[in-house]
Amino acid sequence: MRQYATNSPEAMARIIALSMLVDGGLDKSELDVIARYGVLERLAMSEQEFEKIVHVLCEDMLQCVPGINHGQIELDEASIDSILSDIQDHQLRKTLLGIMLAVVDADERMSDGEAILITRAMECWALDLIEVREIIFSNPETQYRDEQAAYASRKSAKASAQFPPSPPSILATHY
Repeated sequence: MRQYATNSPEAMARIIALSMLVDGGLDKSELDVIARYGVLERLAMSEQEFEKIVHVLCEDMLQCVPGINHGQIELDEASIDSILSDIQDHQLRKTLLGIMLAVVDADERMSDGEAILITRAMECWALDLIEVREIIFSNPETQYRDEQAAYASRKSAKASAQFPPSPPSILATHY
């Protein structure tokens, strides 16, 4: 698999793309979540750049994965861990996990592949259920204001590589 710089927008985009593809295909509801949360804007990335990362991930998966099982590509834990290891910052990991949870919940069901990815992320990133609870049950109104302030300051600073605060909670947006 190709490597991206640690904590880079490209590394984060690849993990988000993996969250979208790990259930076997892209779903419109997952793309809607990406648009609704303004994920690409937060990454200071165009749609074309994100599409290229998705395409490269697909190529890497086809070349690096030992086999195809029932028409689907299955990544082993070592491959998943390698992708996840590109994010070292604890706050970025929490934010990214929140986005991943929203993406895998977009179609209101969790596949085996999605469950494995989320579990591996929590294990590799040393995130526990208390921290995940904070992501899921956070106050969406406060988060929205914080995000808008972060976006405004980031836009004036010409988009740094750091991620702004977490997206709105999954429960607030889906239930």
